[in-house]
Amino acid sequence: MLSARSLFQEIVDHDDSFQLFCSIAASGESQGGWENARIAARVPDGMRDLAPKITRHGADEDKHGRIFRALLRNRGLHPVPVPPEADYTMLLERRGIGLAHDKLRREEPLTERDIVVYLAHSRVTEQRASEQMVMLVRHFGGHPEIGKAVRMISNDEDNHLAYCHEELLRLAREGHGRTIQRVLRESALAEIAVYRDVGLAVMDHMGRLLGWPAPKAAALAAGIRGVYAYERFSGWHRMVRLRPPERRDALGPVPASAPAPGYA
Repeated sequence: MLSARSLFQEIVDHDDSFQLFCSIAASGESQGGWENARIAARVPDGMRDLAPKITRHGADEDKHGRIFRALLRNRGLHPVPVPPEADYTMLLERRGIGLAHDKLRREEPLTERDIVVYLAHSRVTEQRASEQMVMLVRHFGGHPEIGKAVRMISNDEDNHLAYCHEELLRLAREGHGRTIQRVLRESALAEIAVYRDVGLAVMDHMGRLLGWPAPKAAALAAGIRGVYAYERFSGWHRMVRLRPPERRDALGPVPASAPAPGYA
């Protein structure tokens, strides 16, 4: 019987599939770390109070990239190139979601609208990251090889999501509400399509590595398309709601540059 636990267990147990999984995760997290560092350095003067939180967000994502690379090293494995069709971050950028990398490479300061776009995009993608990590903690939080890592990353992702809620609500009160809602909707609808496409691509690669029979591969693809159909119909609404988070000031003044224990 197919289940999220059995599927992921199969991926974790096989070196080639584990190598691809960790490589994709490490690449995405490292890319997020770079983006946040560039944004933090270019926050407009009127929003400089956000810079330390954006910096910590990026430092956390850099840390996650190191964690996934350490998991590979612990097995004697090296990162492998991420297939372009499985590059979640790049596919979102190509759809015009978030801040373009060519903009982030330039030296001029960002605008207030840029920061609103960044936070709205992050609110959507952090929803996905938080949900995925909660699932992994539920099934693998006690796993001897990856349990510590998934618990640590899950806690960070919950902090990132709380931070996005809190800052977007504050900016909405300051008059950015209409822009926030528009960008949230655009980002959510693009994200669910990219998540579907990346899911199909990753499962195709995993299927070849693990030798899945055609019926199993077809069932998994149908499941991914089914999730997309649900999210396109109504599930995307959870990604655009804003509510006061239980974790207040989640990215407040806590040292962000300390290495993750055991994953430096």
